[in-house]
Amino acid sequence: MFESHNIDAKQLNSLALAYMGDSVFEIYVREHLLQLGKVRPNQLHREATRYVSAKAQSSIVHYLLEEGLLSEEEIAIVKRGRNAKSGTVPKNTDVQTYRYSTAFEALLGSLYLLGEEKRLKQLIAIAFEHVEKKGGVMK
Repeated sequence: MFESHNIDAKQLNSLALAYMGDSVFEIYVREHLLQLGKVRPNQLHREATRYVSAKAQSSIVHYLLEEGLLSEEEIAIVKRGRNAKSGTVPKNTDVQTYRYSTAFEALLGSLYLLGEEKRLKQLIAIAFEHVEKKGGVMK
């Protein structure tokens, strides 16, 4: 998955990073669910929502911040992502939750595009543990 990227992640806006991070996280979540033995399509979709919903991602990024698990550079990316103005908010969540969700996705997108595979996997493992410990965050 990690090849040389000809994209300067530091020059991309936060919404572009979040766009990439959303896809990256989705792939990791899908692989994780298959490894857990979840194979029925309806079950996969329902379980995936526990991880990829705006509420879940907002909860994850708050946890990372509160526990001091992010570097100063990562915190700066989170803040940029949180402050990005997308112009739209999904109907099932509030603006603040959506912004923190975008911040989490921007962080993952940045790590992916910078080729920081080890750190990306580390934060995703923490995210999975957090969601599973909380019993998932359903809509």
